[in-house]
Amino acid sequence: MDWKLIEPLLKEIRIEAHPENQPVNILSVPPPLKVAGAGTDAVVVRHPDFPPLAFKVYAEGRRQAKENEYAAYRRLGRSPYFPVCYGKGSFYLVLSYEEGPTLYDCLVKGIPIPEQAIDDVEKARTYARQAGLNPRDIHLKNVLLQRGRAKLLDVSEYVKPGNDGRWDHLVQAYRRFYPLIAGRRIPVWLLEMVKKAYYRQVAGDFSVSDFGRRFLPFIKR
Repeated sequence: MDWKLIEPLLKEIRIEAHPENQPVNILSVPPPLKVAGAGTDAVVVRHPDFPPLAFKVYAEGRRQAKENEYAAYRRLGRSPYFPVCYGKGSFYLVLSYEEGPTLYDCLVKGIPIPEQAIDDVEKARTYARQAGLNPRDIHLKNVLLQRGRAKLLDVSEYVKPGNDGRWDHLVQAYRRFYPLIAGRRIPVWLLEMVKKAYYRQVAGDFSVSDFGRRFLPFIKR
């Protein structure tokens, strides 16, 4: 069955981009489509007739992100570190559906994050650089844990210059602080508080150790 046959259904999806770089607002998704996830540019849906596929539908005003992501996937090709991109429409991409909790979910649910997953992300970054890309915007919500291994989602910023430092800071935090919380459930409110504080302070002379120590009283309770 040709996945393009469900394009009329995809056109009925109504989403709005959030002005403050938050996940898109999902207004309506027609059945039998099911929401599998959402990011700042798009919503990801599945159709029961195509279980191996995920359809990433982009909000108005975010179509350049779709083109960027498609260009990045073409460079990445088939890799154990990234989903496969099978094609695109004017407002969506067709990707392999990837199961597993995000690293953010792992922290919330107390699922251990193995060293292997961190190593996989480092290997994925090397692979992306060798493909002529600039792996950036890698954070807790776009790395999946699959049977102890990592898979990276959302590569739209890999075509942009600059290093936001986010993954490097996460690795430092993993080495320094994760042993204190491994296997423990971290409340969402605490993760969001850390994230907001990070965005406020990351510019300039930033120390992960100094920053992280501020939150030790919360995790020792």
